[in-house]
Amino acid sequence: MKKNKNLLQIIVITISIASLTLAPSCNQTDEAGKNNTEQTNDRHVNETAGQIDKDTAGINNQLNNDKTNNIANSDKTLSRKSKKKKEKIVVQTPDNIKGYENQPNNDKATIAIIDFDMVYVEGGTFTMGNSEEQTVFSAEEKPTHSVTLSNYMIGKYEVTQKQWEEVMGNNPSCFIGNNNPVEQVNWNDIQEFITKLNAKTGKNYRLPTEAEWEYAARGGNKSKGYKYSGSNTLADVAWYSENSGNTTHPIGEKRANELGIYDMSGNVWEWCSDWYDSYSSEEQNNPQGPAHGNNRVDRGGSWINYAKGCRVTIRINDGPDYRNNTLGFRLAMDAE
Repeated sequence: MKKNKNLLQIIVITISIASLTLAPSCNQTDEAGKNNTEQTNDRHVNETAGQIDKDTAGINNQLNNDKTNNIANSDKTLSRKSKKKKEKIVVQTPDNIKGYENQPNNDKATIAIIDFDMVYVEGGTFTMGNSEEQTVFSAEEKPTHSVTLSNYMIGKYEVTQKQWEEVMGNNPSCFIGNNNPVEQVNWNDIQEFITKLNAKTGKNYRLPTEAEWEYAARGGNKSKGYKYSGSNTLADVAWYSENSGNTTHPIGEKRANELGIYDMSGNVWEWCSDWYDSYSSEEQNNPQGPAHGNNRVDRGGSWINYAKGCRVTIRINDGPDYRNNTLGFRLAMDAE
């Protein structure tokens, strides 16, 4: 009877620890707003199974070494482990990001953190969609069509966890690092962030339109016709499946594109403002996307994607309530 009771305790504790391993902050998927995941970029790959096996092995060893511990003591141990897992790792901010260098903890530092480094993009006309340099494509990238854009501004970098936390007071990300891109934020979360940011700064930040995003990723009127944003060699400009180590990386570590913009290929997918729809072959002027829809547009690929999923023309879509640790954003605004 005593052995059966101990066995029951071990089973209960093992299930509890397995649940801690799959903490919501690092889940790869979120059913709310999730669309069809069988998209050509193979984005939604679950990398947690190996870590679960390692954690479970450690749990079994601990239980075998000390079977006399009761449930109360085990719960205390689990609580300590859970807290330890959630400790944040502070990542130093690179010197090339304006406003971060040796700032004291005062109002000036706060203003510098939320004063985003924006790149001026001179408007022009370009061919949007899967043009000849891409060599591979998915149906969503066709037909190509001519788009004309006015001048605008776009973020030099993806929005970081530090910047998000300064505005929102929380950090939803899985891969913790002050200067890593914020992820696990949905489209609706970002609208709340932008509203608060604009109130703090007096500016009019927004998400880029899909056309603005692609034009900037291609290098604008300085484009050299690369397959990826800034190069035909993806490793020069992006963190993707072959070099990421299954995690995001601090912004701005790879080479910039022709406009001096970083990480538009790889690291994290980036939300755009548009509702998703199929392309039209008609010429367009400052397109805003459809008036209505079910899903919003994501662009650029991420740390988990193969090269084909990091091209400047790749496009997928997700429900506005969808969160994932491959999905972040950058800001845009009208030209001042």
